[in-house]
Amino acid sequence: MQTDSPSLPDVPSQPEALNPSQQTKAPLLAPAWHTAALIIILLTNSFLTALVLGKHPIDPAKPHSNISEYLGTIALQIFLVLFIWVGLRLKKFKMRDLIGGKWSSPESFLLDIGIALGFWFAALLILTGTAFALGLTGSDHLHEMQRRMGGLIPNTRTEMGLWLAVSMTAGFAEEIIFRGYLQRQIAALFGNVPVGVLISAVLFGLGHGYQGVKNMILISVFGSLFGMLALWRKSLRPGMMAHAWQDALAGLAYRMLTMKN
Repeated sequence: MQTDSPSLPDVPSQPEALNPSQQTKAPLLAPAWHTAALIIILLTNSFLTALVLGKHPIDPAKPHSNISEYLGTIALQIFLVLFIWVGLRLKKFKMRDLIGGKWSSPESFLLDIGIALGFWFAALLILTGTAFALGLTGSDHLHEMQRRMGGLIPNTRTEMGLWLAVSMTAGFAEEIIFRGYLQRQIAALFGNVPVGVLISAVLFGLGHGYQGVKNMILISVFGSLFGMLALWRKSLRPGMMAHAWQDALAGLAYRMLTMKN
């Protein structure tokens, strides 16, 4: 007489293999139209700023106030971050999803500071080599940068304090804009992370049109380094720190060079 053998538990069937584009596809952070609108705002502001400073350069040796320019820059950065926040809400994402990371202890905070400092030194070496290759280290370049950025260099103690505020705001806001939002959004649109890093870095350079073509290339290289840092750390926090103190030191350095000349 035959008896039934004990039944084995059901084994779920293997899922169908995904092709590479499906495997790397990530959800959009915001609607595509929102991303297009943000890019248009960034490039329009860059073009108009370059146009104004090109036609009406300010001599840093003459008395003038930069307070309105600094406050306007801070206001624009805040507006762009709020614009991104609105786009994220449309897809039910949160701002902390962009920033990533968490300071759960003093040690984790100090670790990010150390990483930011190490990144800044390494990036400085890479950018110095790139600047030499682009011919951006001679006296002619210095005079050109003084002409282009003379109206942005802090002059008084009040302006110095506001410059630090601008630098901190830019460190926070631009990392959210370019590495938090654009880098991830473009990677999701193309299904390719390196493309997201590259295009967002190029947009970062194009967003600084007032500094000239060669400097935009240099800034694009800087942006790609920030992008790789964000990927490695899965957080914008170290990049925000390095970005803020880079901007702060750059303004102070230009001020010192201007005073010597």
